[in-house]
Amino acid sequence: MSLCNNRSRVVFTFSVFILQSLFLLCLQAGSIRVMADEVIRRPNILVAISDDQSWKHTSISGCKTIATPNFDRVAREGVLFNNAICASPGCSPSRASILTGRYPWQLEQAGTHASSFPSKYDVFPELLENAGYFVGYTGKGWQPGNFKVSGRVRNPAGVSFSELRNSEVPASGIAKNDYAGNFENFLEEKPDGQPFCFWYGGHEPHRSFEKGSGLASGKQLADVEVPGFLPDSDVVRSDILDYCLEIEWFDRHLGKMIASLEARGELENTLIIVTSDNGMAFPRAKANVYEYGIHMPLAIRYVPAVPGGRVVNDVVSLTDLAPTILEMSGVDQPVTGGSGSPITGKSLVPVLKSSESGLTQFRREEVYSCRERHSSSRWENLTYPQRCIRTSRYLLIRNMKPERWPAGAPRKMQSGKLGPEDGGYHDIDACPSLSFLIAEKMNPEIAPYFSLAVAHRPALELYDIQHDPACLNDLSGESEHQELTVKLEARLNQFLKTTGDPRLNGDEDVWEKYIRYSRIRSFPAPAWAK
Repeated sequence: MSLCNNRSRVVFTFSVFILQSLFLLCLQAGSIRVMADEVIRRPNILVAISDDQSWKHTSISGCKTIATPNFDRVAREGVLFNNAICASPGCSPSRASILTGRYPWQLEQAGTHASSFPSKYDVFPELLENAGYFVGYTGKGWQPGNFKVSGRVRNPAGVSFSELRNSEVPASGIAKNDYAGNFENFLEEKPDGQPFCFWYGGHEPHRSFEKGSGLASGKQLADVEVPGFLPDSDVVRSDILDYCLEIEWFDRHLGKMIASLEARGELENTLIIVTSDNGMAFPRAKANVYEYGIHMPLAIRYVPAVPGGRVVNDVVSLTDLAPTILEMSGVDQPVTGGSGSPITGKSLVPVLKSSESGLTQFRREEVYSCRERHSSSRWENLTYPQRCIRTSRYLLIRNMKPERWPAGAPRKMQSGKLGPEDGGYHDIDACPSLSFLIAEKMNPEIAPYFSLAVAHRPALELYDIQHDPACLNDLSGESEHQELTVKLEARLNQFLKTTGDPRLNGDEDVWEKYIRYSRIRSFPAPAWAK
């Protein structure tokens, strides 16, 4: 072989090496990826999560007592999902499922409230960071709980950006975190050309609200649509208006973040996901696997790949968000992440990239939700285990310990003595609506609502949520629904067994052993434990 040919081959090999190295550097920096012979930037990710908001409470969904122009914009320019179900009706287990793409019963301690978050479970912000993304969060990340005892050095949502504060807020219940200002700080710190993933966790509309703040803002009692499980009273209507005011604050900061992206020329290349972690903090909603506890608002916008102006009725799970984000970012899903438990959620990318509305060809038959412990609400800190299967029409619930109080024991111990009657119910956030139910429980018109909130429940419940979204008419005992009840329960049980739920796989007591890092209350032993 001639010297000339040798030199040519060396030059060619070196050139290929240089090109490959440059490509890998660019890929690692997140600036490009090759797809279908095109050079495409990897999308930025903005995940906005309100705290305790049911699906009905956006203006695009027809709520008259609220204005959410920025959620509405994301929905109009992207996809509005009408049947998005969270994995748990409580903050920390729901957020753990969003972060991991797994159901709470697959997450050990992270599957219950105010416990820990084992580090073996991969979270999408860290996976994106490892792939070259700049990651951060503001407000409420994963909490309440103790992530440090699990070996994690920071919140699973990313690096905290929460230094900036507002000097004034519309109501005393609203956090002073300047969410949008902290997002600006995050963008300022982001290296040029690097894609980002940012988690905006609003503390709103979490309790407590400033009583009467909704009315003071100019909202009208007459405009309130009271859910069927609550009495139609001025107290409840005013409480709902306070809740709506806080949702609007969350939406205002979302709008500022969108405006910032637009000003920087980053909006069109940002995948925006807006949702909530669980339902409204009212009796029989939050901390319950009824519709108002698990049915979430969800809108997703990403102009380069997602045809907008669509409303999708497919039933989807918030466990689907992590695999969706990873696929959109070109990052592989971990098979087990060292946890032995694969991601359960299904990527929504095929739905997002289609042009279909209504029920799409990618529809699923059902999704699931669950709860264990919420607050410290029972003797020996016991949980109230629920599992449910949600189809596009029906909701079947298994109450696995129906002898326990669903909203918590009615009475607790205080200073070593039995406290006042109706001084418990700590699985319902303290609020004017609960106080009204307790004060009027002997009123024949109010008593049924009080019972709906706190009374014992059967082992199985079945609701037609298309005709009964308030979940008032239990169909499980009706002869014409017996076959459906049996089929749905069998499908629920099979899925729980297949995905390793300890409740159905011989270790149900493990949920009572997980440490709670928040307040522990004392309750008298129930009759069934004596």
